[in-house]
Amino acid sequence: MTIAARPTDTADLVSNIENIAFETDAGVGRRGNLGLLVLRTDQTIEDEFRLALPDGAALYEARLHSPVEITPDNLRKMEADIPGTVRLLPDVTFDVIGFGCTSGALVIGESQVAKRVQEVMPQVKVTDPVTAAVAAFKALGTRRVALLTPYIASINHSLRAAFIERGLQIPVMGSFNEADDNRVARITAEAIENAMVQVGSSDECEAVFVSCTSLRVARIAERVEARLGKPVTSSNHAMAWHMLRLAGIADAIPGLGRLYQTPLAANA
Repeated sequence: MTIAARPTDTADLVSNIENIAFETDAGVGRRGNLGLLVLRTDQTIEDEFRLALPDGAALYEARLHSPVEITPDNLRKMEADIPGTVRLLPDVTFDVIGFGCTSGALVIGESQVAKRVQEVMPQVKVTDPVTAAVAAFKALGTRRVALLTPYIASINHSLRAAFIERGLQIPVMGSFNEADDNRVARITAEAIENAMVQVGSSDECEAVFVSCTSLRVARIAERVEARLGKPVTSSNHAMAWHMLRLAGIADAIPGLGRLYQTPLAANA
């Protein structure tokens, strides 16, 4: 259908100021532009990232196709979609790109995730929840970590082995054992807090990591730390911190626990 142009009626127009002078600045991300690849099924990560962003840090997300059922085979299938999803991000200069899937980063491999992102943005820094967690515990000076996940056993033990290979010790582990990502996103904060305390109370660990971007931890992290007397972090909590630090944003952010008062460790 063609819409015919109508003549402009200016009879009652008192003033029409065109070509008004203006200036430009660096935009919302004047301190850093962060890009986030979010799983199609994820209902949590964007909400948690909003808590962590200081003024001047811009966050842009693109949804990555992902199956609801979390299995190693399904996770591997996401790799092919990474470059195309990166291209969906807006045309700004990014400082850091985060890949928002802990188990996916493990199955695909952190270096392979970074390689696929950098096919589109060769110079950008890349992180993921596994990389971020290792950096977080290095910064906190902790190595013996209790691991809480929602995953099935095969992913849990692979994740534990991966962290051990990266220099951590995982003497305590617990899981909700739920493969449906939609159900994982509905696990209550109270249930997550109780589970964190349950695994984190062991004298064998000195910190807690909650794996999975669908689990809601950011709002309770500081409270759980007070209960345990130990630092805690999660996939979203650690990755948001790591992305900020990689972008050169070193702000101490209140209300989010010890990690957000902590700079990157040297050589991290």
